[in-house]
Amino acid sequence: MVDAVRTALARALADDERVLVMGEDVGADGGVFRATDGLLERFGSRRVIDMPISESSFVGFGVGLAAQGFRPVIEYQFSGFIYPGIDQLVNHAGRLRNRTRGRITCRLVVRAPYGAGVHAPEHHSESPEAMLAHIPGIRVVIPSSPRRAYGLLLAAIRDPDPVVFLEPKRLYRSVREDVTDDGVALPLDTCFTLRSGNDITLVTWGACTAETLAVADRLAAEGIGADVIDVATLRLLDIDTILASVERTGRCVIVHEAVRTGGFGAEIAAQLAGAGLTSLLAPVQRVTGYDTIVPLARLEHEFIPSEERILAAIREVLAYT
Repeated sequence: MVDAVRTALARALADDERVLVMGEDVGADGGVFRATDGLLERFGSRRVIDMPISESSFVGFGVGLAAQGFRPVIEYQFSGFIYPGIDQLVNHAGRLRNRTRGRITCRLVVRAPYGAGVHAPEHHSESPEAMLAHIPGIRVVIPSSPRRAYGLLLAAIRDPDPVVFLEPKRLYRSVREDVTDDGVALPLDTCFTLRSGNDITLVTWGACTAETLAVADRLAAEGIGADVIDVATLRLLDIDTILASVERTGRCVIVHEAVRTGGFGAEIAAQLAGAGLTSLLAPVQRVTGYDTIVPLARLEHEFIPSEERILAAIREVLAYT
């Protein structure tokens, strides 16, 4: 995935001179995860810009540049470092189109590695997508494979409104697939159906897609067919795809790594209760991280939803009568 991100950034820089890549160590050091490696040498310091250690200023710079017609792509080293920039996201980036009655848009992308799984300290391992999705005017996009990372990042950069693009860092080098650098973007605001089945709907995003797909394969060996839906764009949520699946299967399990309370899975469950209640044959179940700070190092695997936890929830939903 990290190679796909780098390829998409290079494509965007080559295709549009208004695109800028900015952040701590994105130039000379190629980014903390090497996602921008080689871009400085190829595009120069006026397009790939190392920023000072001042996370609160990153988005502010980006908003100003976007208002003047540039398309900045800002990298935070970890999603836990975004919080100083929330003021700019909430009060300026997300409001610029509305504030100017559509005269000015904010073509801004904020990229950040997020989630657990690489034995990092707690500020580096959080999953803040629900908080970010609560900000009006902001899209929140999370890829779950190299191909989707490439296509969704290009779409985010080309979108006229601000996008927070969260990259599951435990997928950076653990998942491999061929990616064609053809410049073709994938649609935003659209779920991707990765598996089809008639018995249960499994809804997930980001790194948990790997465990969910593995469970779907185990169910298939038992003759149980699962729809596996990768949400991909949390805001704006494509609830229609999820509803259509639940109308067919009648059962749903939502899987995400973020803490349970206030997690985005609760929003999906609420919308299913509001618009799909008559289709449900069992209560919607959520398999999530725990309501605690992500534990350090070796305990991380206890926090991340496992195949066994997902399978247990599925069996409970399937057994409900």
